[in-house]
Amino acid sequence: MSGVMTRRAKVALAAAAGALALATASASALALPRLSSSPTRTATTGVVVVNTQLAYGGVGAGTGIVLTSSGEVLTNNHVIRGARTVRVTVPSSGRTYTAAVVGYSVARDVALLRLRGASNLQTAQFGHASDATRGDNITTVGNAGGTGVLRVKSGRVVLVGRTITVSDDDGTTARLTGLIQTSAPLQPGDSGGPLLSNGRVVGMDAAASRTFAFQDTAGEGYAIPVDTVLRIAHEVESGHRTSNIHVGPTAYLGVALGDESDGASGAVVHGVSSGSPAARAGLGSGDVITSFGSHRVTSSRQLRSLVLRMAPGQLVKVAWSDSFVGSQSATVKLASGPPQ
Repeated sequence: MSGVMTRRAKVALAAAAGALALATASASALALPRLSSSPTRTATTGVVVVNTQLAYGGVGAGTGIVLTSSGEVLTNNHVIRGARTVRVTVPSSGRTYTAAVVGYSVARDVALLRLRGASNLQTAQFGHASDATRGDNITTVGNAGGTGVLRVKSGRVVLVGRTITVSDDDGTTARLTGLIQTSAPLQPGDSGGPLLSNGRVVGMDAAASRTFAFQDTAGEGYAIPVDTVLRIAHEVESGHRTSNIHVGPTAYLGVALGDESDGASGAVVHGVSSGSPAARAGLGSGDVITSFGSHRVTSSRQLRSLVLRMAPGQLVKVAWSDSFVGSQSATVKLASGPPQ
């Protein structure tokens, strides 16, 4: 989910007229930059490098699009998923900022960051996804290979409204819909970078990596429509939390879960982090979580979604079963953890 990254999605492209109206409202609310014909602008203007230190070890790399001069940056959710720290470098100045994750949509693979202490940043110029039609020339910009150097690639729009399947390192799969397919070959690290048409952002690139893999789509590039990206950014900025949009710190139970092929009626625990709420409650590897709060748990995917709706510090009753004692339950206080 990042050029070395992590994660996932399902992207839904809103109906044409409604999406355009909503994107316009989003732009206004976020004070997006006015379009400019300044000769100093290039394809890399408003594009930044994103690097992460992962909570469970390792690093990640991706790309970001500068939304506001005060330091709001857009990227893929899978770029920052699992990150303990996020740092963003502006290549034009060489300055690096620590970034806070304001919010994100796992389902749509979009995240909004805020750079600490940033001001007077050059922003990207935004258009609409409808500005890119089949056969049009496009440009992509990204931190290909996680090298820290922005690279510009050219291609054409192959198709619009594509649906693809992605799989994660935990064995789960998801469908991304409404994507723009291009002939520009993306690499790990390009994730979160802009897809440009006539110098304007029409989409956000989503690149495959070892832990965020497209199925049967080798050598193809895909981008999330910019209208969808801006809509999610606006909802996050306004604090509008939904079943698909998470705002603020992420709740943490402390369990590693199996995939949906385990065959158990519940969420199979494959590991428990030391000192976590789950560990203090007595959960262990091999246990099956059967309820979370007032919800019966039928799968790992469902449990992840339920935890994501909670906030750090909340108390929740968890029930599970193991092969030795049988049914057990405990009330846990959720901790704060990395973005999902």
